[in-house]
Amino acid sequence: MKNTEIEKQIDYINKIHNLLNGKNKKFSIYTMGCTLNENDSEKISGMATKMGYSKTENLIDADLIIFNTCCIRENAEEKLFGKLGEVKKLKESGDVVIAICGCMMQQNHIIEKIKKSYRYVDIIFGTHTLHKFPEDLYNLLSQKDKIIDVLDIDGEVYEGLPIKRESSSKALVTIMYGCNNFCTYCIVPYVRGRERNRKPEDILDEITSLAKEGYKEVTLLGQNVNSYKGNGYEGIYNFADLLRAVNKISGIEVINFISPHPKDFTDDVILAIKECKKVSRILHLPLQSGSTNVLKRMNRKYTKEQYINLANKIKSLVPDVVFSTDIIVGFPGETEEDFEDTLDVVKQIGFEQVFMFIYSKRVGTPAEKMEDQIPDKTKHERFNRLKQLVESQMQENNKKYIGTIQNILIESKSKTNDNMLTGRTKTNKVVIIEAPDDLIGKMVNVKIVSEHMWYLKGEIV
Repeated sequence: MKNTEIEKQIDYINKIHNLLNGKNKKFSIYTMGCTLNENDSEKISGMATKMGYSKTENLIDADLIIFNTCCIRENAEEKLFGKLGEVKKLKESGDVVIAICGCMMQQNHIIEKIKKSYRYVDIIFGTHTLHKFPEDLYNLLSQKDKIIDVLDIDGEVYEGLPIKRESSSKALVTIMYGCNNFCTYCIVPYVRGRERNRKPEDILDEITSLAKEGYKEVTLLGQNVNSYKGNGYEGIYNFADLLRAVNKISGIEVINFISPHPKDFTDDVILAIKECKKVSRILHLPLQSGSTNVLKRMNRKYTKEQYINLANKIKSLVPDVVFSTDIIVGFPGETEEDFEDTLDVVKQIGFEQVFMFIYSKRVGTPAEKMEDQIPDKTKHERFNRLKQLVESQMQENNKKYIGTIQNILIESKSKTNDNMLTGRTKTNKVVIIEAPDDLIGKMVNVKIVSEHMWYLKGEIV
């Protein structure tokens, strides 16, 4: 049964549809940040489409412009304010509605800056009020009053929002919201709230429907997916149970999940990965730092040795698995010896992919006030050394694929060559092949014939 709040919002969607009255109105949405934000944008797109708007990538053509923000890194703020500067002229010359949502809108200092310096923004809504976008937009359109709709408390889990997905073969499925970890560098628990889990029956219903629609791949999303807790529906009490249940859904061929936390990578999760053949063979295992001292300052709750032992345990039980990771360079107090520990872990594990970030202060986090902030010059020098090591490992890792047969999902045309199609291996390696367009959305066997650092080239067999 649909939540009463969602029924209320669907009523507002219908009211806006009537207000537009068949006019050719368009919307554009600009998404920053993680896959959770991408999934939120798909829901916003679904609501806007139901209202009667059609999507455009061209801001000049848009009657409704939405910025879905991220606040993980400092340059996200620069991006937002740069984009707001771009649309100011559109606001001055036409009747365009400008809305901003997402994590950054849960920060009071950002809202105050927008109110003071970007007064032409019409709607501000936060992570906990995303579902109320139809109501906020209707009130703006009918009353012409600017709207600020942000909650500081943890939001509810609402089911039944319309969604318009970016892909017809791969789908993002959020299984939980928020985070309880409070890593000292991270703003997420403050802007996304504490952990709230979706009911397993709602997750399975969504994925079963996706399979019936022809989707082949799902990515289970959460700030810390492997701490997921179910209600016992069909024996689903934890993340391992959920993986096994999704693995049984006919039509789904590939299951990914992001992001887990090493401290919650329990034996039952490892065994589920081993037994569930649909689960991707690349596991994201965020390291953040290879130094036990820095990890303690980060409040990560594991040591360098515990991380390496965990990776080795997973590898011993699931021999075909490879790892991706996140690493922050230049965290406050990081010494040269600490950084060498990070390089050592990278050498030992041999990650398939490394997402590298230079530490930047986040207002409201404990790390912001820590002493021993690292000079920018040192941070960039260390980042470049890490990058050099990672790229040298990538070249070696890529070579092992040459001559192998990979079963891949063909996702789309190549962004750089219309004559080529692109897909990914079970270890998330991009593969480019020359093949007919009717293979898009299908699983095919491909022989890898060459490697090119950032992608592999293959031939259909």
